[in-house]
Parts: sequence; structure tokens; C-alpha cells
Amino acid sequence: MIESEQAAVDVPRPTKQGTPAPPEVRGLLLDELSGVLAELGERPFRARQIMNWLWRKGATSFEAMTDLPAALRGRLAQALRLSPTTVRRKRRAADGTLKLLVGFPDGAAVESVVIPTGERVTLCLSSQVGCALGCVFCATGRMGLYRNLSAGEILGQLIEARAATAPAELTNYVFMGMGEPLANYAALSRSLAIMTAPWGLGISPRRITVSTVGLVPLMGRLLSEFAVNLAVSLHATTDELRGRLIPVNRRYPLAELLAACRDLPLERRRRITFEYVMLCGVNDRRAEAQRLAALLRPLRAKVNLIVFNSFAGAPFGASDAETTAVFQEILRQAKLTATVRQSRGADIAAACGQLWRPELTGGRPRREGADPRRPGGGASA
Repeated sequence: MIESEQAAVDVPRPTKQGTPAPPEVRGLLLDELSGVLAELGERPFRARQIMNWLWRKGATSFEAMTDLPAALRGRLAQALRLSPTTVRRKRRAADGTLKLLVGFPDGAAVESVVIPTGERVTLCLSSQVGCALGCVFCATGRMGLYRNLSAGEILGQLIEARAATAPAELTNYVFMGMGEPLANYAALSRSLAIMTAPWGLGISPRRITVSTVGLVPLMGRLLSEFAVNLAVSLHATTDELRGRLIPVNRRYPLAELLAACRDLPLERRRRITFEYVMLCGVNDRRAEAQRLAALLRPLRAKVNLIVFNSFAGAPFGASDAETTAVFQEILRQAKLTATVRQSRGADIAAACGQLWRPELTGGRPRREGADPRRPGGGASA
């Protein structure tokens, strides 16, 4: 279910006494913060001062905003919340990948990952605690959904990652962590607005990628509102197989998904990335590569072949390097750009498809899942 627009504005959650908590300042847009300040009798320029403290200086309290009058800092602390996220655990892989367990005041937590590659440092952000879509090749999808993240919580991961990697700077941002970003669209769009605004983090939209399994009604809306990159998780070339791997395909089948991709408002020279996880004996045959080429040839597309990263209870294994190379070459011969995403952070369960919270599922994925190679296999939606 898509979260309402109102629910995305870091809506105050009731306290134990039943009174609503103040709004979270990290989830406010500039005009909203200006409105709060107007109610406090303050001039509008104070809003930009506060945003500068939040997003450029990384302030974690109103008291730290030392160029604001002390009286105003006190009133802000009463009118708004500034609930810093906390890093509960850090793990670093042999290849330098850093996984953070980022916690929130209500006890919920998500995993986010920092991936250094040469001069590029990419942050993989989560948008939900768990995921409701049940993709059988993804550990997060087998957790089930616990709750959506608010915009402030999504951005809190960024603040923590920025601090954890200093003095190195984050250069790229991908919404490919826990959750389906478009299923939490209201909070996602608010986060993107703050990330890209000059009064916010000032990040170029070209450095941001949003991944989706194909929630068709929201894909066009995303690209009409934000000039970000879009990655579509495809993973199969027939509805029969994709429906077993990705249950949402039963609602938005391949023909509908690809038609929506053709109609997306792409900027000139921009392409959609189609993600394809290589599953041994499931979707990696020559015939699948040829069908994939035929499906994508009419589109402005490129393909990212993903090495499958195993997790507890996974009913399949990764395609070998030779099979992957043959698959890639068939796509290239069809004049498609095809790359292979190398696994990063697998030794600390930080690689693509491995993020999950074992303490929420009794130490194993909630959905056991059947073998997708057999008719009727796969997890339910």
C-alpha cells in the first residue's frame, strides 16, 4: 500500500501520554520550516540558517546552532524534534565496504552500506524496515515489512554515513537497500527534495539512483518530479518465471512494465538501467539472454548483470563466471550496454540482496520460499 502524502511529512507520533510529538525537523522542507518559524515570531532567514546547520554542518541538536539566539534555540527544542540517528554497529569488509546498522528512537533499525570504488564512494540507502514485496532472491524481501521509514530517518542514514566515512566524501547515492523505495513514495520524494535542494544537501540528481521492482504507476511520477536515475529490477524474461521470482509481477506484468518504461519522461541521453540477477539454472540460459535482448532493444536501456549473493535459506545459487560472460556477450551482440556488477561486502552480508535483520525474524528469513525453478515455487505476495 502506498503511503499517503500527509504521512510522509514525518507526522508526529503519539507519545506514551497520548499527546503528539513535535514534527521532526529533518523531514521539513524550507517553506515548512519557515512556517514554523513564522508561528514563533521569527524572520524567514532563520530557516536557511537552521538548514545550513542540519545539512552542511551536521548539527545533531538545536543547542549546537550557536549563531541562533539562545531563546530561539529553546523555543525550537519545544516546537520541533531533532532526533539524531545512532549507529548501533559497524562492520567493514575485506574490500573496504562498510555496513552500518542505523537505529531510530523507537528501537527500529536498518542496514545501509558505504561502497568505496576508486574515487567514487557510494551510499546504499534503505527506505523501509524490511520489505513487503517478497522477492525470493532477496533476504530483505523474505523478512516481510515492519514499517516505512520517514524522510528524516532516510536522511539520518546519510548523515551517519557521511560522519563514518570522513574525511572521504560520499559521491553517489543509491536507493537499493532495505525496502521498495516507490512503496514509500511520499517519504522518498521528500528525501529527494531535501537531498537535491540548494538549501538542503545540494546533491546533483544525476548522482542519485532509485531502484524499483516495477511499481508502474509511480515510475513516471518519480522521473517527472526528479531528474534522478532509475533502475528497474527485471530478473526474468517471461511472466511465468518473473511472477515466481518477483510476486508483484502478477499485478504489473512484463508487457505493462515495459510499456511504462517506453513512456517514461527520460532526459536526452539518459537510459534506464535494468537489473538482472544471475541465478544458476533459473534465468541464465542463452534463450533468456536472447529474449532479454529482444525485450529491451526498443528501449533506451542498459543492463546490469548482478552476481547472486547467497543468504540463509536461499533456494538457488549463483551463475558461474563463464555462464555470465556468455549471457553478457549475447546482450552486447544485440547492441545493448551490459555490465556485470561485482559483489562487494559479501563477507559481512553487505552485498546486493543480503540486507536483513535476523533479530526481527528469529535468526532466519520469515518467508522460507520455494524453489522458483518448480511450477508454483516462490514466496507469496
